[in-house]
Amino acid sequence: MILKELLRDDFNVKGDTDRDISYISYNSKDIKASTLFIAISGHKVDGHLFIEEAIKNGAKAIVYELDRFTPADDADTTWIGVNNSRDALAWMSSRFFKNPSEKLKMIGITGTNGKTTTSYLIRGILKKYGKKTGVIGTIKYLIDDEERASIHTTPEALQFQELLSEMVNKGLEYVISEVSSHALALKRVDYTRFDIAVFTNLSRDHLDFHKDMDDYFITKKRLFTELLKSDGIAIINIDDVYGVKLSEQLKSRKILYSIENSDADIYAKNYRLKFKETEIDIVIEKKHELSIKTSLLGIPNIYNVLSATATAIALNIPLDIVQSAFSEIETPAGRFEKVDEGQDFLVFVDYAHTPDALERLLTSIKRFKEQVSKDGRIITVFGCGGNRDRGKRPVMGRIATELSDIAIITSDNPRWEEPIEIIREIESGISKDNYMIVPDRSMSLSIGTKMCKTGDILVVAGKGHEDYQEIQGKRYPFSDREVLKETLKSLRR
Repeated sequence: MILKELLRDDFNVKGDTDRDISYISYNSKDIKASTLFIAISGHKVDGHLFIEEAIKNGAKAIVYELDRFTPADDADTTWIGVNNSRDALAWMSSRFFKNPSEKLKMIGITGTNGKTTTSYLIRGILKKYGKKTGVIGTIKYLIDDEERASIHTTPEALQFQELLSEMVNKGLEYVISEVSSHALALKRVDYTRFDIAVFTNLSRDHLDFHKDMDDYFITKKRLFTELLKSDGIAIINIDDVYGVKLSEQLKSRKILYSIENSDADIYAKNYRLKFKETEIDIVIEKKHELSIKTSLLGIPNIYNVLSATATAIALNIPLDIVQSAFSEIETPAGRFEKVDEGQDFLVFVDYAHTPDALERLLTSIKRFKEQVSKDGRIITVFGCGGNRDRGKRPVMGRIATELSDIAIITSDNPRWEEPIEIIREIESGISKDNYMIVPDRSMSLSIGTKMCKTGDILVVAGKGHEDYQEIQGKRYPFSDREVLKETLKSLRR
């Protein structure tokens, strides 16, 4: 591609703009022939410090921020001064890959909880409808049925646009993308046009990154106010206070969903939580009723079913396809996932790592227990991640002990913090004496499992699908699900 095709009028350009650009990079070590290097002013590393290295490695054009760098006279290099290099990265990446989102039906999902499960439910409906579909999200990236490892929930703008381009080239029609608040704040999906934007909920999380909840909400709102097409549709959970606020502020077409709120466009009139399935009677725009049976369990999944149903309605997918799809879709890894090795008690693994998610999970477990295991106890194993929002730690300690019969506090991903210090902050929010501290996560799972009696429910929260534990900058292999399976098998020996 010719460099001038990537430029904008507000860029400050010095040098040859007729250069051929074969590649874009923001990593000075990842330079190929005819590369455009974009210096990103990151939180930890400033890319402007690596401009000289990028040029030595063969970069022919450099994007830099005007207030951070002054280029030298260099006839062999084209200099492009910008106000925001992340904005430039998003703009140039979209154009370099020929604006792939314009050739796809784009569905963006944002919110604190429920993004992953909702994305898989929508994918299941679209596949049942015969559509080739891509997924960009937390667990993995999917190009139809081809799997790719997920580095970020929403990848950097360059990788995001490259993925979309590959999906276009492979004949995909729809893309479902989880859109994190980090992605919105860091412009990873800017210059992508979304046909549908889904808001699941908003609760305390990432306040190590956002200054407060208002900033968190305003960041999430960008998907609806800046990136949703003018004729796009917003899907909003109005049981959430921020969902109501978002709905009131939007002028775009909206489909509102709720549990038992008949003012919503789509609501769950009745639901029945059972041992192996959930039954939901859904009212759609006061005109139709849809009875759903799904293997997904718990109240959080009822919300996920509603958001996916609302999306299907927005896409004009027939209700019989929606109904049939739900009967076949399985629980995504680590999302209210049942671990069963023939034991006489229930074991669930869930990604709940925020106060709201943990409260929703345990409230759902309590209601579930009332219907399937009235005499059993709820035993919860959980921890909190290091180098993240510390304010949620005591809140999660209180929630876990108040909604469980026994809580086992352990290590999550301590990252660079000392696990015991994180645990002490969790403990500061606890007023009951129904908990124990077991810093070693593997041992905590073993103790929790061996503690269970007939009819009990063991809940392991926080890491969900993750297959690692991050300690002092290294990721060590660790899977809650696999440790639990081995422990449960050992009980039968």
